[in-house]
Amino acid sequence: MPGTDTPLLAHLLRRAGFGATFQELDQYSQVGYEAVVEDLLHPEQQPPIEEDVLERYYIDWKESRNIEGALTESVYRMNSYAGKRPLQEKIALFWHQVFATGLAKVLHEKTMLNQIDLFRQHGLGNFRDLLVHLAKDPAMIFWLDNNFNHKDALNENWGRELLELFSMGVGMDGRENYSEEDVKSAARAFTGWTIDDDNVASIPFGKTPWLFRYEPDQHDEGEKTFMGHTGNFNGEDIIDIIVKKTCHCTVFCPDTYITSL
Repeated sequence: MPGTDTPLLAHLLRRAGFGATFQELDQYSQVGYEAVVEDLLHPEQQPPIEEDVLERYYIDWKESRNIEGALTESVYRMNSYAGKRPLQEKIALFWHQVFATGLAKVLHEKTMLNQIDLFRQHGLGNFRDLLVHLAKDPAMIFWLDNNFNHKDALNENWGRELLELFSMGVGMDGRENYSEEDVKSAARAFTGWTIDDDNVASIPFGKTPWLFRYEPDQHDEGEKTFMGHTGNFNGEDIIDIIVKKTCHCTVFCPDTYITSL
């Protein structure tokens, strides 16, 4: 009902974005609630950020080599995106909260900004694809030490967090969603998933972002048992098994509701 659902639209844009001005609400009400929902769900139909325009106002934007510069850049980009792609931007912030990383450890602003862009590009899509991209994200690999996860020296940080915080949760009412053996098998499956040139990129706040690199000689090719399945699994196989479980829905649905309040 164009022109009559302004309060409902205001509620929608607070939950699925960052609110709207009276002028914006008036414009949205002319096209109707359903059309606005479709626009929110298809941010690719809206023009992308004009970085060249931003650079006219913030001349040293891309030349910053410090944490403050990175945070400033994030704010500028966030505000620009939020104008025409509010749901995409809010979802990106939501996933950044769930898949928590930060400059406090990563110390590389361009790599962190690439992670935020990952959430923008894949945050509204398939959860399985999002997890695969996250597992290959250099900021996450560094944050959870998977660059130190080798077939002869396991590091379980990523495997454990993937199960406990990023997908299945520990379980409720005394029921465990996964075992310690599952954690170990997940860690083994992600051996060899590392970062290219991480030894030089952060000194001093490197000029180029880190890249994902797979090292086959560091990957555990042995048979693994995970969630009752046995095989020579790699990281994507583990994620495929995880997303077939329904318990990950109970982990994120409450967070989604609370975050959008």
